[in-house]
Amino acid sequence: MLKTVMLIIILAHSIIWPIGDNPLPGDPFIIVKLSSNQLAYIEDEKIVEVLPAATGKRGSETPLGLFTITVKAEQPYYRKANIAGGAPNNPLGSRWIGFDALDTEGRTYGVHGTNRPSSIGYPVTSGCIRLSNEKVERLYNQIPLGTKILITDEHQSFEELAIQYGAIASNKSK
Repeated sequence: MLKTVMLIIILAHSIIWPIGDNPLPGDPFIIVKLSSNQLAYIEDEKIVEVLPAATGKRGSETPLGLFTITVKAEQPYYRKANIAGGAPNNPLGSRWIGFDALDTEGRTYGVHGTNRPSSIGYPVTSGCIRLSNEKVERLYNQIPLGTKILITDEHQSFEELAIQYGAIASNKSK
């Protein structure tokens, strides 16, 4: 038992533990720029995809910071209004990718689908990041738990931010 506890402590403080401060070059990484309502998916030191996203509206802003994906759910239940997963009126769409903003353990803030695709690209949410169902399903399949997500209002490029946070090695830049 003591050996197991010691191993967990060592792993939790090591560079190989998936919930460290920054991603390592090559790790999956997500960047959300509130200034442009876009989400970038980075993997293997490349920006794989930049997607339009809906973000938090004034008064319900999407939290800024570097967070960790802690929860993933298919056909998520919408508890605020008691709406079953998969229901056409479920505003969370087909997938939930929750992150640990403001000590919420991935249960309050997340990247999710939508039943209102026309809202994509605008600051209209209650703090979450909304993608089309098709795009969130693809992202859901690509990222593991422990993936880092940076939410920023900076105007730097996705590449500059990825280098700054370690998802792309600085010697890889063009």
